[in-house]
Amino acid sequence: MIFKASSNLTLGILMSVISGKDALRYLESFADRDIQAQICGVDLTARSIERFVSSGSIDLDNSERRVAETEAVQFGGDEWVFLEQGAYLVTFNEIVKVPLDMMAFALPRSSLLRCGATLESAIWDPGYNGRSQSLLVVHNPHGIRIKKNARLMQLVFITMKSAAERAYSGAYQGENI
Repeated sequence: MIFKASSNLTLGILMSVISGKDALRYLESFADRDIQAQICGVDLTARSIERFVSSGSIDLDNSERRVAETEAVQFGGDEWVFLEQGAYLVTFNEIVKVPLDMMAFALPRSSLLRCGATLESAIWDPGYNGRSQSLLVVHNPHGIRIKKNARLMQLVFITMKSAAERAYSGAYQGENI
């Protein structure tokens, strides 16, 4: 992409979106690899869902960070779960491995949005490796039904102009593996 600044100066921001087929190499533990590969990314699927049962704490240097406690929401024998309006933590099936010259971001699938729910996530930094989690927010006052392994979010990989100077090394490195 090339972006132009308002002063007519061209900013050489070179990034490329990786096709879904090519991005498959950066993930493992698929529910259905062929269905999950999209034109511009890879769909992430629901492994588990948890509800929040406490508050969390965020500070500047993470010395006092406390993530909110959760409890599992059980899928029924038919592998469906009904979620009332509210916030939930979703763990995905897929293990993501972001190369040092890439970053990734995710957006909710349009079908999820059309059911009155959305997913929120942070950036997947270069060097991140783990089974990610995201915030599922059910806005629909009538709730939503989700089946185990449902495709909820599309992960998009972008090649950076230059490789990162260091790999992600935060608290969530290697999570849920």
